[in-house]
Amino acid sequence: MKDYIDDNLTNKLYSVVRFSVRILSVLMVFVIVMGVVDVGWTLYEKITTPPIFILTISDMLATFGAFMAVLIAIEILINITIYLRDDVIHVKIVMATALMAVARKVIVLDFETITPPYIYGLAAVALSMSIGYWLIHKLPAKLHEE
Repeated sequence: MKDYIDDNLTNKLYSVVRFSVRILSVLMVFVIVMGVVDVGWTLYEKITTPPIFILTISDMLATFGAFMAVLIAIEILINITIYLRDDVIHVKIVMATALMAVARKVIVLDFETITPPYIYGLAAVALSMSIGYWLIHKLPAKLHEE
């Protein structure tokens, strides 16, 4: 089958993919900047509404959720730039990003509106992602790129 692959076509397709990834990285920077603006605006609104300069627990959780969303976007940008630089997806970084997303979900949970099966499912995801990250962390560094 390999004899039928046109190298010129493959190179052109690969160039389109790399160009698309570059566009994604520019868009991700825009998302990060807008996320930082949103965090600042959210914090400003929470601090300026009466009682002034007092944050409730729900205000803090909303702010933490916004912070974590920006941090996850930064991790995704790092994934994109590493892919552009090394031309390989680093599983360890992707797992760390996914773990951060699960942690964000746990931090912003509203226990008054969710059901026990949802909590059990989220716990199973968090546990399995943690075990997966631990296993990848135990592998030699050279194998992380495969």
